[in-house]
Amino acid sequence: MSKRDFYDILGVTKSASAEEIKKAYRKLAIKYHPDKNPDDKSAEDKFKEAAEAYEVLSNPEKKQRYDQYGHSGVGGAGGGGGYGGGGMNMEDIFSQFGDIFGSGGGSPFDSFFGGQQSRGGRRVSKGSNLRIKVKLTLEEIANGAEKKIKVNKQIACKTCDGSGAKDKGSVSTCKTCGGSGAVRRVTNTILGQMQTTATCPTCQGSGQQITAKCGACHGEGTVRGEETITINIPAGVSEGMQLSMAGKGNAAPNSGVPGDLIILIEELPHDTLKREGNNIVYDLHVSIVDAALGYSAEVPTIDGKAKIKIEAGTQSGKLLRLKGKGIPEVNSYHRGDQIIHVNIWTPKVLNAEERIILEKLKESPNFKPQPGKNDKSFFDKMKEYFE
Repeated sequence: MSKRDFYDILGVTKSASAEEIKKAYRKLAIKYHPDKNPDDKSAEDKFKEAAEAYEVLSNPEKKQRYDQYGHSGVGGAGGGGGYGGGGMNMEDIFSQFGDIFGSGGGSPFDSFFGGQQSRGGRRVSKGSNLRIKVKLTLEEIANGAEKKIKVNKQIACKTCDGSGAKDKGSVSTCKTCGGSGAVRRVTNTILGQMQTTATCPTCQGSGQQITAKCGACHGEGTVRGEETITINIPAGVSEGMQLSMAGKGNAAPNSGVPGDLIILIEELPHDTLKREGNNIVYDLHVSIVDAALGYSAEVPTIDGKAKIKIEAGTQSGKLLRLKGKGIPEVNSYHRGDQIIHVNIWTPKVLNAEERIILEKLKESPNFKPQPGKNDKSFFDKMKEYFE
C-alpha cells in the first residue's frame, strides 16, 4: 500500500512555512491523540501518520529530499528500520511534544485539560546521529544495492540491557515525580489557577532512579561496540544525496531512543560511461572508413553490451540514443536514456600505400567538405536534446 503525500496529510502546501507546518501538525495531534480517542485504531493510525509527516517536513534537510525524491528520498524504499520517519514509535512521537506544545514532552492534554500523563509522560533520551559514506558503482546506482556495513558506535549494554542499573532491584520509582517524569506546578492568577508541567529535576524526566550502577557501562546504559547494518539503497540515487535510517545511530543512555544513521552517497567513476542527470553518455570513436561505409558497432551499457548501427556517411558529433538504458528516477518508473556521441577518428600515421590511396580520394568530390546550412555544434546538439 502506497503512502499518502505528507503535505496532504497535514493539509498544507509545499510553500507552507515552518510555522504553518508546525501549526497544522499541532491541530492534528490534538484531534487524534490517543488520550482523546481511547481504543480507536483509526485515530491512532492518523496520529502516527501525522507525526511521520511532521518529522520529515519540519526538518529542512529531509524536506528538501522529500520534495525532490518523494518517499524514497526519506525512506520509502529502505529496510532495516526504515528511512526517514517510517521507523517512528510512540516514544519518538511523544518526544516531539516538547517542541510542539512547549510542555516538556508528554501528553498535551496534561496542560490543556488537566489529565494524567500516559506513555509519553516520561522524558526519553535520544542517542546522537551517525554519518557514514557509502561508495556505489554506476551499476549499483542504476539497479539499487544492498550493502552490509560494519559501524563502530554506542550500543546498548548487554549486561544491563541498556538500563544502566546493576540489577532490577537497583531501579526504583522516582519519589519526586512518582514515576511520571514530570512535576506540576499550580499558579494562582487573576484568571484562576494555571497548571504548568516541567521535567522532574531529580530523575531528569526518566521517572526512575538508579541506586546501584551497572559495572560494565558505569550506569550509562551504553558501551562502545560494532554493529553490522544492512542498508538497502534505492535505484537512482545520486552523488551527495543523503538517506536516513531511523534508530540505527548511537544508542541512548538508560534505554532511550537510538539516534539515526545518515548515509551519504558517493558515486565511483566508471571506466567508459559518464552520468549526466539520469542519462548515460558514451563516446564512440569511429574510423573514417567505418563512418563512410557504415557498420555494426558494439557499445557498453550499464546492463551489458548493446549493438547499434552506424549508418554510412555518419558525421562526427552525431548523437545516437538507446532509449531506457539510463538511470531510473528515484521513486518513479521513468528511466533515462543512453546517449552515444560519435567521434570520427583520424589516423596520425600513414604508410606509403595508405597515403597513395588517400591522395587519390582527395580529388574526389565526395571527399571534399560539404557543410550544411543547418550544421550545429556538439554542445548545441546536446542542449537541444536535453531540452
